[in-house]
Amino acid sequence: MRFIYILCCCMFPVTLLAQDSNKLLQYVQPLVGTANSTTTAALKHGEGTEHLANTIPAVGVPFGMTQWTPQTRTTEEKCVAPYYYKDQKLSGFRGTHWISGSCTQDYGSVTVMPITGKLRTKAADFAAPFSHGQETAASDYYRLNLEHYGLTAELTALARSSMLQFTMNTADSLFLLVMPNSDEQKGFVQIDQARKEIVGYNPAFRIYQGWGEPAGFSGYFVIQVDRDFSRKGTFSGNEVLQSDSLSNRENLGAFIGFNLKKGEQVKLRVGTSFSSIAAARKNLEAEIPAWSFEQVRSRSAQAWQKALQRIQVKGGAEKDKSIFYTALYHSMQHPRLFNDADGTYPKFAHQYELAQLTGGNYYDDFSMWDTYRAQLPLLEMIQPDLVNDFVSSFILKGQQGKWLPIFPCWNSYTGAMIGDHGTAFIASAYLKGIRDYDVEQAYALMRQNAFDTPGWEEYVDGKGRRALASYLKYNYVPMEDSVQEAFHKKEQVSRTLEYAFDDYALAMVAEALGKEQDSKQLRQRALNYRHVFDRSKGLMNGRYADGSWYASYHADKKLPFITEGTPRQYTFYVPQDIPGLAKLMGGTKQLENALDSIFMKGEYWHGNEPGHQIPFLYNYTASPWKTQREVKKILVEEYTDGPGGLSGNDDAGQMSAWYVLAAIGLYPVDPVSGEYLLTSPLFEQVTIQVAADKSMEIVTHKKSSQSSYIHAVKYNGKAYNNSFIKHADLLKGEKLEIYLQDEPDKKWAAKAVNRPSGLSK
Repeated sequence: MRFIYILCCCMFPVTLLAQDSNKLLQYVQPLVGTANSTTTAALKHGEGTEHLANTIPAVGVPFGMTQWTPQTRTTEEKCVAPYYYKDQKLSGFRGTHWISGSCTQDYGSVTVMPITGKLRTKAADFAAPFSHGQETAASDYYRLNLEHYGLTAELTALARSSMLQFTMNTADSLFLLVMPNSDEQKGFVQIDQARKEIVGYNPAFRIYQGWGEPAGFSGYFVIQVDRDFSRKGTFSGNEVLQSDSLSNRENLGAFIGFNLKKGEQVKLRVGTSFSSIAAARKNLEAEIPAWSFEQVRSRSAQAWQKALQRIQVKGGAEKDKSIFYTALYHSMQHPRLFNDADGTYPKFAHQYELAQLTGGNYYDDFSMWDTYRAQLPLLEMIQPDLVNDFVSSFILKGQQGKWLPIFPCWNSYTGAMIGDHGTAFIASAYLKGIRDYDVEQAYALMRQNAFDTPGWEEYVDGKGRRALASYLKYNYVPMEDSVQEAFHKKEQVSRTLEYAFDDYALAMVAEALGKEQDSKQLRQRALNYRHVFDRSKGLMNGRYADGSWYASYHADKKLPFITEGTPRQYTFYVPQDIPGLAKLMGGTKQLENALDSIFMKGEYWHGNEPGHQIPFLYNYTASPWKTQREVKKILVEEYTDGPGGLSGNDDAGQMSAWYVLAAIGLYPVDPVSGEYLLTSPLFEQVTIQVAADKSMEIVTHKKSSQSSYIHAVKYNGKAYNNSFIKHADLLKGEKLEIYLQDEPDKKWAAKAVNRPSGLSK
């Protein structure tokens, strides 16, 4: 018997191990980021909504049109996510278009709420207490035992469709409330009892530039029921109506009712679309033609598994794997699929006009001020074909709206935040060889943003760079230009710094396309950061048109010329030319001292994007070991596996993508350059799928379990002395070995020749 037992242990677990190694979904914890941040930097630097990661326990597939989530807030109001961990009452299950981790708005959403006993139609009356101990949240599935109503609710979802099922834990009446979640007293619902359907829509509205105006499309839905219902009607708040349809009323909805025994179920299939009710029905037919909940869940799980396994990690703590794959899950929520299964989508910045794709998919909800830094570069590494669709979508937007958008969300111009980072993103993709689109058309649109200012009506609508005229006149945005036609007013220094980076990005494309005059001019503009560097302070400062400096200065306070940060934090935003910044400071040693200062003073704030590159900047000095120290500290202190485990707004996955890249030992301080700065990986082995038939392997060798400092690197078996690696080398699908020890190695990659590049190097 003992011999047989040993055979079983030696043979069968090999198969089981192969299967288990593919089950990465077990590490994903969708509730991370649904509570107030508990991290060190967030508690010091965050204010108000900055304490919220604002993620939701989203169920669906990567980059899907509609995610499904439990709902604890009924509004689509700006900065209010549909679900918060601290809330004690559930008000339904929402098909949402919330931008994960944002402080924007939901739009075009619909909610289904199951209740038992008597009919209630006002949220304050039907919202039910629930327990986190009774909920199960996964990327492909959500389950809640709703004891208050004696039922169990489950949901799963695909790209444009979903299934919900409600199981009775006791015999009772069951009502299903269906509510378009319009805050504008708009929308429509209709019951078709013969087809066992409820259909409707929720019109989308703009915020930021064009605030309150129609976005030009609606969130349409078709809900099909698997059994006959005995009661039906519509409602507006507490007012119950006998009509089968209702439109443009406050808190409107429809209800259907059943008399059910214990153990009986009601299943729903839901199709969604931004084109029409008919399109929502076709999307449902294309994605969920049958009634098997488990089959739909299996397909959702397979989609997530395929996406997550593009980066496989081995070794390290189980907690770190959970944080890692949860971060990767959060990095794959957006941009949002916007077209139907047949390629139809609403034209960008138009009013209820449709267009038809000839290939690929169309995407929107680009939180561009955030995601160009790490989230989109991560996808350029592991999903280049998808990124090609993103770039093509940008070009379509520019063609249809006549200007390349800055921050396109809800399929509209917004003019939100600062910078012009659609340009930086397209440049990054193009220079990494992602080019299956009309490059000349892309360049023309990017160039227009960089050189031209639209007419006033177009400008007010969100087209074009804010304050471009001032920037071109002075080579910086002076304090006198308060940038009134923007949600983020003033912030002149931050705008100057970010426009300089975008100009550099466009210069690199111009150079690649042989546009020498443009390249020369844009390269010069890329140095505009110099004009807001106050040598008397050794930091960035506000500057007036006459060249004088802002006097009421404090390096570590939030001042009006800085975006969501302080002058000290924003001083390091020169990703295109850190060597040049070092020269302004007096040399690389002074740059190192300035970096030491921000960490020693506790002024590094990980909870917002402008500083995300700062810990890696030691790689531009003689002390790259300090990058390894600071990055490891951030990975440990600013991320965890609980509901409060993100240090600020996740911003469409940027905060999470930072973790993914830092944990595997790579970070793109300047995504356009194609250089990833090296640091110590968390895991013993990382396998990155860079193409269908190629994988890059990163192997970490530690002298002890505490080792975290690099003392040697090998690339394909040969000594590698640079503190960065190029994108082209990653794409070769070869092997990078990183050797760690317990104490800093102050010689590794310390020489100037081994440092990353910059315009001044």
